[in-house]
Amino acid sequence: MGIFTKDIKTMEELFTHQLQDIYYAEQQLTKAIPKMADKATNADLKSGLKSHLHDTKNQIERLDKVFAKLGQKPKATTCPAIDGIIKEADETAGDIDDKAVLDAAIAANAQAVEHYEISRYGTLIAWAEQLGHDDVVALLTTNLNEEHAANDKLTTVAMRKGVNKRASAA
Repeated sequence: MGIFTKDIKTMEELFTHQLQDIYYAEQQLTKAIPKMADKATNADLKSGLKSHLHDTKNQIERLDKVFAKLGQKPKATTCPAIDGIIKEADETAGDIDDKAVLDAAIAANAQAVEHYEISRYGTLIAWAEQLGHDDVVALLTTNLNEEHAANDKLTTVAMRKGVNKRASAA
């Protein structure tokens, strides 16, 4: 089911579809983040990615709770957007030989992931509120806050911890 197919007729169905989308995305990220961390050479970047992997697993657990509160079984629907972001990150990493430049690319690609997740969680929260699913707003907000924190840490690593500076000198 694509986002604009005839299968989605109501706001509730759209909300469920987007919930399944982010559920899929988080699951794919549990596979992608360790690969990014393994390729990273900057200690702060590597550590931040590993830390966010733990957050991602907790986010999946919260999404399981969201589904349960909605009376649904957790289900994922393929998310071409996250698949594309991960594919681009893999391809970019494969094209870069210099480790300093690779770290900058990893940080940028990780931020692309965070920005996607931030947009999805923000929308899900707004829709949950509109649909009266107040019991899931806090769970989704916790996930959103963690995504914002991860994005902020990546910015710090890139700008203040020297990743971008070392890459520009390469």
